[in-house]
Amino acid sequence: MTDTAVPAIGEALRYIQMSGIFYCPSELTEPWGLELPPMPDCVWFHAVLGGDFTLEVEGEVRTLRAGDLVLVPHGTGHRAWGVEEASTQSVFDLPHDYVTDQYAVLRHGGGGDRTDVVCGGIRLEHPAARQLVASLPPIIHIEASRSTRADWMRATLELMAEETQQARPGGEAVVSRLCDIVVIQAIRTWIERDPAAQTGWLGALRDEQIGTAIAAVHRNPERDWTVVTLADEVAMSRSAFAARFTELVGESAMRYVTRWRMHVALDLLQRTDASVATVAGQVGYDSEAAFSRAFKRVIGASPRSAAMVDGGFTAI
Repeated sequence: MTDTAVPAIGEALRYIQMSGIFYCPSELTEPWGLELPPMPDCVWFHAVLGGDFTLEVEGEVRTLRAGDLVLVPHGTGHRAWGVEEASTQSVFDLPHDYVTDQYAVLRHGGGGDRTDVVCGGIRLEHPAARQLVASLPPIIHIEASRSTRADWMRATLELMAEETQQARPGGEAVVSRLCDIVVIQAIRTWIERDPAAQTGWLGALRDEQIGTAIAAVHRNPERDWTVVTLADEVAMSRSAFAARFTELVGESAMRYVTRWRMHVALDLLQRTDASVATVAGQVGYDSEAAFSRAFKRVIGASPRSAAMVDGGFTAI
């Protein structure tokens, strides 16, 4: 990946504006078993601070050791247990010691050997973050013993362990921010080392010119983008840019621009009190009628009806 491609990847990561649904430091003693339900538009994560942790996602089983981190990026339901498989209960049916509505400590199991893990579910707020996550595999497993960034992971998890083991003012805020950092670092590590990140939308972001054009659209959806202006942005001819964009992204540049604008608009309509006309202007439409037609074509519902649906985002 060239140095000039880095800003485009960084642009996607910058939009990972996460709001924690649930952070849960857990003290689990053998035998123990947990079941985590599906959570659409969320990333589940498990950071193992000590002990053994076995994870099953859609039939695939992974064994985690102290210092390991695993993400379940698509919010898929999954099960976890310790050394030996045990019966599982929904994590939300077990008693927790709540610090806040979104932060609780779980102590569960039969009293044997202990596993310490911080689990959580994080909702992704911005369309760029959701599109990035849609490009990820079902599981991302960062093994401390094999990671080229073992130092950052170990240091972060050690700090997380210290915060979860001592009740100090602001501890829940510290842990929640550390969790966000761990998730972003895990995604970045996967992007840098996995061949799958070389293709599709992520592969396009890594391209010096197409990635720069995509980042420009993400930053400024309101601009009067055309194939010509996008090509000019990256010093390419119109025909060469159009062909390369379609080859890498899998659709035309203007189709991408329109879909991006509509998903940004949906995010604004659902998270703010802005009027349809205001949102239309924020994504580059002078005409509310033209915006509404484009919105319905892409999203499948009118702007007003979509604004009333919480979390109704359809992944790009």
